[in-house]
Amino acid sequence: MSDNPYQLSADSVMEPPTTLLGSIKHLGPGLILSASIVGSGELIATTVMGAQAGFVTLWVILVSCLVKVAIQLEFGRHTIATGETTMQALNKLPGPRIGQTHCSIWIWLVLMISKNLQVGGIVGGVALILQIFFPTVPIWVFLVVLSICVSLLVSLGYYVVLEKASIVMIALFTVFTLTSLFMLQFTDNAVSMSDIASGFTFQLPQAALLVAVGAFGITGVGGDEIMVYNYWLIEKGYARHTGPNDGSEAWVRRAKGWIRIMYLDALLSMVVYTVVTMAFYLLGAAILHSRGLVPESGELVETLSQIYTQTLGGGARVAFLVGAFVVLFSTLFAALAAWTRLFGDAFGQIGIYDFQDTNDRRKAIAVLAWTFPVIWSVLYLFMTTPAFMVIVGGVITTFILVLVVVAAIDFRYRRTIDALKPSVWFDIALWASIVAILAVAIQALCSLFFG
Repeated sequence: MSDNPYQLSADSVMEPPTTLLGSIKHLGPGLILSASIVGSGELIATTVMGAQAGFVTLWVILVSCLVKVAIQLEFGRHTIATGETTMQALNKLPGPRIGQTHCSIWIWLVLMISKNLQVGGIVGGVALILQIFFPTVPIWVFLVVLSICVSLLVSLGYYVVLEKASIVMIALFTVFTLTSLFMLQFTDNAVSMSDIASGFTFQLPQAALLVAVGAFGITGVGGDEIMVYNYWLIEKGYARHTGPNDGSEAWVRRAKGWIRIMYLDALLSMVVYTVVTMAFYLLGAAILHSRGLVPESGELVETLSQIYTQTLGGGARVAFLVGAFVVLFSTLFAALAAWTRLFGDAFGQIGIYDFQDTNDRRKAIAVLAWTFPVIWSVLYLFMTTPAFMVIVGGVITTFILVLVVVAAIDFRYRRTIDALKPSVWFDIALWASIVAILAVAIQALCSLFFG
C-alpha cells in the first residue's frame, strides 16, 4: 500500500464503514478546520462585531456559519471522486492562463498577500497574552519564540499530535465559554428574548458594515478553510480509500460511502463552530457593547477577558488567558499547516517543483513553515492592531469566497459524473450559498469604493 495519500492506487482502497460508530472513527478533517476557525473568527472577529453593533447583526453570524457549508461539501466531493488537490482542480478550470497556470491561482496568490495581515493579528494576539504573564519581556521576544515553535512543529510534521491536543483544549475552552454565557443570565446583562429577536430584524448598521463583511468572510468556513479542507480529506485517506475511478460499481459504492462520511464530518464541525460563534457574539453584545468597549490594539486581550470576568468573577481571568492562548496558538498552528500546503501546491502548479512527490512536498512545506511566521510577526510589529488586522483578513476572505464559488459551480455542473450527482435539496443549498456569498461580496465592493 502506498504511503503517499496524494497518489491514488488500487492497493490503497478501503470499503467505507456503514455504521455510525465506524463512521465516527474516520471523522477529523472538519474538526481540524474548527481548530483554525475558533481562534480568529470566533474569539476576535465575532466578539468585536458584537461589541460594535450589539445584538442587531446576530443574523449575519448565523447566516455566515450555515450557508457556506454546501460549497465546502462540493469541494470535498470533487476531491474524493478525483483525488485532486484544490490547486490541481483550479488549474483545470476553463478560462485564461498565464504560462501553464490558470488565472484563478494567480488571483488567489495576489489576494493571499493581504491575508497575511489576518494571521499577523493572530500572532500578535498570542504574543499579547504571553506579555500579560511576563510584562517585562518585549513583545518581539514572544514573536520570535512563537515563530520558532510553530515552524518547528509544522516543518517536522508533528501536526497530528498537536491537532488532537488542540481539539481537546478547544473543547474545554468551549465549555468554559458556554458556562460564561449561562452565568450571564444571572447578571444585569442577561440576554432577553427581545434581544435575540432584534438580532433577526436583518438590520446592518453602516458603522458596523466593514466588520460585518469581515466577520462573514472569517466566521464559519472561510474561503481558505474551504480550499484547505480538501488537503485534510486527502491526508485522512478519503480519496485514497476511494481509489482511482475505474468505472466500476464498486468504485461508485466506495465514493458514495466516503462522501457520506465527509458529509457527517462537515456537518458535525458546523454544529460545533456555530454554537461557539453564537456564544461569543452574545457575550460581546451583552457585556462589551453595553459598556462601550471595543477590543483593539494592546487592550485586545484585556477587553476580551471581560466577557468572562463579568460573569464568572475575577478569578476567571487567568482561565480565560490560558484558554485564549491555547485557542489562538492552535489557530496559528492550523493556519501555518494550511498555508504551507496551499502555497506549496500553488507553486507546484506554477512548475517550481512536483507537489505530488513526497520529498518535494515535504521540502516545500518545511521552507514555507519557516518563512510565513517571520512575515506575520513583522506585519504585527509594524501595525500592532490585531483586531483590525483580523477584520481586514476577513474582508479579503470574502473575495476569496467568490473564487471558491466559481470553482464550485464548475465542479458541480461540468465535472460531476452522473453516478455522483447530488440531490435537488443539495443544489438548493448550494445556490443559497452562492447567492449569499455574492451578495456580501458586492456589498463589500460598494463599501470600499463608494463608502
